[in-house]
Amino acid sequence: MTALMPTYARQPVTLVRGEGLRVWDDEGRPYLDLIGGLGALSLGHAHPRWVAAVTGAASTIGLTTNLVTTQPQERLAQRLAARTDVEDPRLFLCNSGAEANEALLKLVRKRGLREGRPAIVVLEGSFHGRTVATLAATGQPDKRAPFEPLLDWFRFVPPGDLDALDAAMAPGDVGAVFLEPVLGEGGVIPLAASYLRSVRARCDEAGALLAVDEIQAGSGRAGTWLSIEAADVRPDVVAVAKALGGGLPIGALIAPAASSFGPGEHGSTFGGGPVPCAAALAVLDEIDRADLLANVRAMGALLRTEVARLAPAGTLADIRGAGLLLGFEAAPGIAAADVVTALRGRGVLASTAGRNTIRCTPPFTIGRDEVDEAAKAFAMALEEVAA
Repeated sequence: MTALMPTYARQPVTLVRGEGLRVWDDEGRPYLDLIGGLGALSLGHAHPRWVAAVTGAASTIGLTTNLVTTQPQERLAQRLAARTDVEDPRLFLCNSGAEANEALLKLVRKRGLREGRPAIVVLEGSFHGRTVATLAATGQPDKRAPFEPLLDWFRFVPPGDLDALDAAMAPGDVGAVFLEPVLGEGGVIPLAASYLRSVRARCDEAGALLAVDEIQAGSGRAGTWLSIEAADVRPDVVAVAKALGGGLPIGALIAPAASSFGPGEHGSTFGGGPVPCAAALAVLDEIDRADLLANVRAMGALLRTEVARLAPAGTLADIRGAGLLLGFEAAPGIAAADVVTALRGRGVLASTAGRNTIRCTPPFTIGRDEVDEAAKAFAMALEEVAA
């Protein structure tokens, strides 16, 4: 009997070791890992440069306190500020995506209250986290229902519906629009570039902030540093996490200096610790050294092409995503969960997202051989479930 709460719908696998794109269970069976820590393992398992950075930091100085500064923290802040297209950026470092989004919501709420615009527009189908504020902002009623009533700051609109957005902003009390450029848990649904540009324009007209959740699609997973870059849209406030740490917990809120928190307005005991900051710096170094964003784009496109080519006719309804955040929507009558089970039987780990979508978020280091293996396994799994 486990002592863990039944919080997760766990797959019946106990993993004990990982290397690169492979993991092994407690019976010695290998798997190709297309879950990749739900998008967090940007460099794969036990990447030697990442391991060296983490062990070097851990053997030099561990956790201190944010009442002082450490060199890894300051270096990471400078690197992220230079890489993220936010006006005069300042960073708050934390431990996770939910915490980064929680800080984001607190920040934009502070500005909105100051300017008499306390409402925040969010999208139906979105997912921003499981803390109280991020859950309240999540556009999936089934996730909110057990905990309601929650915060009443949020106004939900359908993604892509500009008329609904105009109606939500019409009262003049909206301080921010908060969205994922690619809805991750909602089914891996990229928002159209034209829609994102229109949201930017409406925020400018209203004096509202455009705040983006890049937890799942950002930090290079979409093939650009931020997924919103593909739409040529500059956000005002950004939250990143997951792939940033390469496997250690870290998140960041990036906002203009003029909107920053002041002393005592926010904080974190573990946020920005030397070890996770060293891990994130190793991720950034390897992204640049190995040109991994180009590999993300190339391998993501190849995986989409090969799955589409090999999948039996009538088994997939859609293939969506950006870079290596990919969603394969099963056709009616085929359950995504059953496909995930069939993949696991063929030595491939994947997850589900949204109503009936198989989600793949492999490490940025995936190569052609692994893509070929994954696509063939997908085809066989789809054929098995369809039969």
